[in-house]
Amino acid sequence: MAAPPGQSSAQTVPEHVAVIMDGNGRWARSRGMPRAAGHRAGVKSAKAIVQACGERGIRVLTLFAFSSENWSRPRSEVSALMKLMLEALGREVNELAQKGVQLRFVGARHRLSEDIQNRMANAEQCTSGNDKLILVIALGYGGRWDLVQAAQELAREVRDGGLEPEAIDEESISRHLSLAPLPDPDLLIRTGGESRISNFLLWNLAYSELYFTDCLWPDFDSSGLDEALAFFASRDRRFGRVVEKVGSA
Repeated sequence: MAAPPGQSSAQTVPEHVAVIMDGNGRWARSRGMPRAAGHRAGVKSAKAIVQACGERGIRVLTLFAFSSENWSRPRSEVSALMKLMLEALGREVNELAQKGVQLRFVGARHRLSEDIQNRMANAEQCTSGNDKLILVIALGYGGRWDLVQAAQELAREVRDGGLEPEAIDEESISRHLSLAPLPDPDLLIRTGGESRISNFLLWNLAYSELYFTDCLWPDFDSSGLDEALAFFASRDRRFGRVVEKVGSA
Protein backbone atom coordinates (compact mmCIF):
# COMPACT_ATOMS: atom_id res chain seq x y z
CA MET A 1 0.00 0.00 0.00
CA ALA A 2 1.09 3.55 -0.62
CA ALA A 3 1.96 5.44 2.52
CA PRO A 4 -0.56 8.15 3.39
CA PRO A 5 0.52 11.80 3.53
CA GLY A 6 2.72 12.40 6.54
CA GLN A 7 4.42 8.99 6.49
CA SER A 8 7.59 7.92 4.73
CA SER A 9 7.71 4.89 2.46
CA ALA A 10 10.49 2.49 1.54
CA GLN A 11 8.50 1.01 -1.37
CA THR A 12 10.54 -0.36 -4.23
CA VAL A 13 7.59 -1.46 -6.40
CA PRO A 14 4.64 0.93 -6.76
CA GLU A 15 1.22 -0.41 -5.92
CA HIS A 16 -0.46 1.85 -8.48
CA VAL A 17 1.08 3.11 -11.73
CA ALA A 18 -0.67 5.68 -13.93
CA VAL A 19 0.40 6.31 -17.52
CA ILE A 20 -0.17 9.18 -19.97
CA MET A 21 0.33 7.37 -23.27
CA ASP A 22 1.64 10.19 -25.46
CA GLY A 23 3.31 10.15 -28.86
CA ASN A 24 1.18 7.91 -31.08
CA GLY A 25 0.65 10.59 -33.72
CA ARG A 26 4.31 11.63 -33.87
CA TRP A 27 5.38 7.99 -34.05
CA ALA A 28 3.15 7.47 -37.10
CA ARG A 29 4.12 10.76 -38.73
CA SER A 30 7.84 9.96 -38.46
CA ARG A 31 7.14 6.81 -40.47
CA GLY A 32 4.95 8.47 -43.09
CA MET A 33 1.88 6.73 -41.74
CA PRO A 34 -1.57 8.07 -40.79
CA ARG A 35 -2.20 8.93 -37.13
CA ALA A 36 -4.61 5.99 -36.86
CA ALA A 37 -1.66 3.65 -37.44
CA GLY A 38 0.07 5.20 -34.44
CA HIS A 39 -2.98 4.62 -32.28
CA ARG A 40 -3.10 0.97 -33.37
CA ALA A 41 0.57 0.58 -32.49
CA GLY A 42 -0.20 2.24 -29.16
CA VAL A 43 -2.79 -0.44 -28.36
CA LYS A 44 -0.11 -3.10 -28.80
CA SER A 45 2.16 -1.23 -26.39
CA ALA A 46 -0.66 -0.95 -23.87
CA LYS A 47 -1.25 -4.71 -24.05
CA ALA A 48 2.47 -5.38 -23.46
CA ILE A 49 2.63 -2.99 -20.49
CA VAL A 50 -0.45 -4.57 -18.89
CA GLN A 51 1.32 -7.93 -19.10
CA ALA A 52 4.58 -6.47 -17.74
CA CYS A 53 2.86 -4.77 -14.80
CA GLY A 54 1.16 -8.00 -13.82
CA GLU A 55 4.50 -9.83 -13.91
CA ARG A 56 6.13 -7.18 -11.69
CA GLY A 57 3.51 -7.31 -8.96
CA ILE A 58 1.91 -3.95 -9.65
CA ARG A 59 -1.63 -4.06 -8.32
CA VAL A 60 -3.29 -1.19 -10.24
CA LEU A 61 -2.51 0.27 -13.68
CA THR A 62 -4.39 3.33 -14.93
CA LEU A 63 -4.05 4.26 -18.61
CA PHE A 64 -5.08 7.68 -19.94
CA ALA A 65 -6.68 6.58 -23.21
CA PHE A 66 -8.81 9.58 -24.21
CA SER A 67 -9.11 12.91 -22.43
CA SER A 68 -12.07 15.26 -22.22
CA GLU A 69 -10.00 17.68 -24.34
CA ASN A 70 -9.49 15.05 -27.05
CA TRP A 71 -13.08 15.56 -28.18
CA SER A 72 -11.83 18.75 -29.90
CA ARG A 73 -9.58 16.74 -32.24
CA PRO A 74 -10.61 16.32 -35.91
CA ARG A 75 -13.80 14.28 -36.20
CA SER A 76 -12.07 11.69 -38.37
CA GLU A 77 -9.44 11.02 -35.70
CA VAL A 78 -12.02 10.81 -32.91
CA SER A 79 -14.06 8.38 -34.99
CA ALA A 80 -10.98 6.26 -35.62
CA LEU A 81 -10.15 6.23 -31.89
CA MET A 82 -13.69 5.20 -30.98
CA LYS A 83 -13.63 2.43 -33.60
CA LEU A 84 -10.33 1.23 -32.20
CA MET A 85 -11.80 1.20 -28.69
CA LEU A 86 -14.75 -0.89 -29.87
CA GLU A 87 -12.41 -3.36 -31.55
CA ALA A 88 -10.20 -3.62 -28.47
CA LEU A 89 -13.17 -4.18 -26.17
CA GLY A 90 -14.41 -6.94 -28.44
CA ARG A 91 -11.02 -8.57 -28.90
CA GLU A 92 -9.16 -8.27 -25.61
CA VAL A 93 -11.68 -8.67 -22.80
CA ASN A 94 -11.78 -12.47 -22.76
CA GLU A 95 -7.99 -12.71 -22.71
CA LEU A 96 -7.74 -10.15 -19.91
CA ALA A 97 -10.36 -12.06 -17.94
CA GLN A 98 -8.42 -15.32 -18.34
CA LYS A 99 -5.24 -13.60 -17.07
CA GLY A 100 -6.97 -12.38 -13.90
CA VAL A 101 -7.24 -8.72 -14.92
CA GLN A 102 -10.15 -6.66 -13.62
CA LEU A 103 -11.26 -3.87 -15.95
CA ARG A 104 -12.61 -0.52 -14.77
CA PHE A 105 -13.46 2.59 -16.78
CA VAL A 106 -13.48 6.18 -15.53
CA GLY A 107 -14.67 9.28 -17.35
CA ALA A 108 -17.80 10.96 -18.69
CA ARG A 109 -19.52 7.91 -20.16
CA HIS A 110 -22.57 9.83 -21.35
CA ARG A 111 -20.48 11.38 -24.15
CA LEU A 112 -19.61 7.96 -25.58
CA SER A 113 -21.78 5.97 -27.98
CA GLU A 114 -24.33 3.56 -26.54
CA ASP A 115 -22.44 0.65 -28.11
CA ILE A 116 -19.19 1.58 -26.37
CA GLN A 117 -20.99 2.16 -23.06
CA ASN A 118 -22.60 -1.28 -23.28
CA ARG A 119 -19.30 -2.99 -24.06
CA MET A 120 -17.59 -1.16 -21.21
CA ALA A 121 -20.27 -2.30 -18.77
CA ASN A 122 -20.03 -5.87 -20.07
CA ALA A 123 -16.22 -5.84 -19.72
CA GLU A 124 -16.48 -4.60 -16.14
CA GLN A 125 -19.04 -7.25 -15.28
CA CYS A 126 -17.10 -10.10 -16.93
CA THR A 127 -13.88 -9.25 -15.08
CA SER A 128 -15.29 -8.04 -11.75
CA GLY A 129 -14.10 -11.09 -9.82
CA ASN A 130 -10.46 -10.84 -10.91
CA ASP A 131 -7.76 -9.52 -8.62
CA LYS A 132 -4.32 -10.15 -10.16
CA LEU A 133 -4.25 -6.66 -11.70
CA ILE A 134 -6.83 -3.88 -11.77
CA LEU A 135 -6.67 -2.12 -15.14
CA VAL A 136 -8.34 1.29 -15.15
CA ILE A 137 -9.00 2.91 -18.53
CA ALA A 138 -9.56 6.67 -18.39
CA LEU A 139 -11.85 7.35 -21.36
CA GLY A 140 -13.38 10.79 -21.88
CA TYR A 141 -11.72 11.72 -18.60
CA GLY A 142 -10.49 15.06 -17.28
CA GLY A 143 -9.18 15.91 -13.82
CA ARG A 144 -11.24 19.08 -13.57
CA TRP A 145 -14.36 17.19 -14.67
CA ASP A 146 -13.63 14.64 -11.94
CA LEU A 147 -13.43 17.34 -9.26
CA VAL A 148 -16.59 19.02 -10.52
CA GLN A 149 -18.63 15.82 -10.46
CA ALA A 150 -17.35 15.07 -6.95
CA ALA A 151 -18.35 18.55 -5.80
CA GLN A 152 -21.80 18.09 -7.34
CA GLU A 153 -22.32 14.81 -5.49
CA LEU A 154 -21.27 16.39 -2.21
CA ALA A 155 -23.57 19.35 -2.85
CA ARG A 156 -26.49 16.97 -3.38
CA GLU A 157 -25.70 15.25 -0.08
CA VAL A 158 -25.69 18.61 1.71
CA ARG A 159 -28.93 19.64 0.01
CA ASP A 160 -30.63 16.39 1.02
CA GLY A 161 -29.54 16.77 4.64
CA GLY A 162 -27.16 13.84 4.70
CA LEU A 163 -24.00 15.91 5.12
CA GLU A 164 -23.02 19.07 6.94
CA PRO A 165 -20.82 21.46 4.94
CA GLU A 166 -18.30 21.49 7.81
CA ALA A 167 -17.98 17.70 7.48
CA ILE A 168 -16.55 17.94 3.97
CA ASP A 169 -12.88 17.01 4.16
CA GLU A 170 -10.19 15.42 2.02
CA GLU A 171 -11.51 11.93 2.70
CA SER A 172 -15.04 12.78 1.61
CA ILE A 173 -13.80 14.42 -1.59
CA SER A 174 -11.56 11.44 -2.39
CA ARG A 175 -14.48 9.09 -1.82
CA HIS A 176 -16.44 10.77 -4.62
CA LEU A 177 -13.65 10.82 -7.21
CA SER A 178 -13.59 8.38 -10.10
CA LEU A 179 -10.73 6.22 -8.80
CA ALA A 180 -12.38 5.54 -5.44
CA PRO A 181 -11.87 3.27 -3.59
CA LEU A 182 -8.53 2.50 -5.27
CA PRO A 183 -5.30 3.93 -3.83
CA ASP A 184 -3.79 7.02 -5.42
CA PRO A 185 -1.03 6.42 -7.99
CA ASP A 186 2.45 6.03 -6.52
CA LEU A 187 4.06 6.64 -9.91
CA LEU A 188 2.97 8.59 -12.99
CA ILE A 189 4.71 7.80 -16.27
CA ARG A 190 4.36 10.11 -19.24
CA THR A 191 5.86 9.17 -22.59
CA GLY A 192 6.37 11.41 -25.61
CA GLY A 193 8.71 14.06 -24.23
CA GLU A 194 6.21 16.42 -22.59
CA SER A 195 6.62 17.34 -18.91
CA ARG A 196 3.09 18.07 -17.74
CA ILE A 197 0.14 16.10 -16.38
CA SER A 198 -2.44 17.49 -18.84
CA ASN A 199 -5.50 17.54 -16.59
CA PHE A 200 -5.04 13.92 -15.52
CA LEU A 201 -5.96 12.81 -11.98
CA LEU A 202 -5.34 16.30 -10.57
CA TRP A 203 -6.30 15.38 -6.99
CA ASN A 204 -4.91 11.85 -6.99
CA LEU A 205 -1.42 12.78 -8.19
CA ALA A 206 -0.70 15.05 -5.21
CA TYR A 207 2.02 12.76 -3.80
CA SER A 208 2.88 10.71 -6.88
CA GLU A 209 6.40 10.43 -8.25
CA LEU A 210 6.47 11.87 -11.79
CA TYR A 211 8.53 10.18 -14.50
CA PHE A 212 8.84 11.76 -17.94
CA THR A 213 10.51 10.08 -20.91
CA ASP A 214 11.13 11.13 -24.52
CA CYS A 215 10.20 7.64 -25.69
CA LEU A 216 7.06 7.70 -27.85
CA TRP A 217 4.31 5.45 -26.55
CA PRO A 218 4.39 2.82 -29.36
CA ASP A 219 8.11 2.33 -28.59
CA PHE A 220 7.62 2.05 -24.83
CA ASP A 221 8.14 -1.53 -23.69
CA SER A 222 8.99 -3.57 -20.61
CA SER A 223 12.54 -2.21 -20.52
CA GLY A 224 11.15 1.32 -20.48
CA LEU A 225 8.84 0.31 -17.66
CA ASP A 226 11.77 -1.11 -15.73
CA GLU A 227 13.64 2.19 -16.09
CA ALA A 228 10.62 4.01 -14.66
CA LEU A 229 10.40 1.52 -11.80
CA ALA A 230 14.11 1.95 -11.07
CA PHE A 231 13.54 5.71 -10.88
CA PHE A 232 10.67 5.12 -8.45
CA ALA A 233 12.75 2.80 -6.28
CA SER A 234 15.45 5.48 -6.01
CA ARG A 235 13.07 8.09 -4.64
CA ASP A 236 12.90 9.00 -0.95
CA ARG A 237 9.17 9.43 -0.49
CA ARG A 238 8.67 11.60 2.60
CA PHE A 239 5.14 12.92 1.93
CA GLY A 240 6.07 16.33 3.37
CA ARG A 241 7.88 14.99 6.42
CA VAL A 242 11.52 15.41 7.34
CA VAL A 243 12.80 11.92 8.07
CA GLU A 244 15.88 11.78 10.30
CA LYS A 245 18.45 9.25 9.12
CA VAL A 246 20.32 7.09 11.62
CA GLY A 247 23.67 8.68 12.44
CA SER A 248 22.78 12.08 11.00
CA ALA A 249 23.80 15.18 12.93
